[in-house]
Amino acid sequence: MLPTPRGFSHIGLSVPDLDAAIRFYRDVLGFYVIMDATEVVEDDSEIGRMCTDVFGKGWGRLRIAHLSTADRVGIELFEFEANHAPDNNLDFRRHGIFHFCVQDPDIEGLTQKIVAAGGKQRMPIREYYPGEKPYKMVYVEDPFGNVFEIYTHSYELTYSPGAYA
Repeated sequence: MLPTPRGFSHIGLSVPDLDAAIRFYRDVLGFYVIMDATEVVEDDSEIGRMCTDVFGKGWGRLRIAHLSTADRVGIELFEFEANHAPDNNLDFRRHGIFHFCVQDPDIEGLTQKIVAAGGKQRMPIREYYPGEKPYKMVYVEDPFGNVFEIYTHSYELTYSPGAYA
């Protein structure tokens, strides 16, 4: 018997400037701030011990904020002490997460807002199924180098063959 699909709760992003990231994800992508910037230190508190469980000893301190998308998926933003950018922010051959995706029917408008806010457009906006479905996609980056994708339509409709049959 196949397991029931789970819901997607949240994704965590590491950023060099938490305050700037909150502004970008709130003002450009329209995400809700559900918990503003908070400092967490390596200590014997519940959250301190939890972070040590995840990061190991010596992580020091971090700042964190929680945002949410319109469909209740959380965006957890982390600013770590002594953070640094990766050598390759789209190391697609490395195992692990290399992008996430948001959905907006005005893909051109959102892409322009991202670029105007200091992000990048990594490719031209492309049609997914030219002549078959009115779906578009593009890869972009936030101003901190986190790569993400924009779809004009939902994931299910994009990949279901009967959506516009």
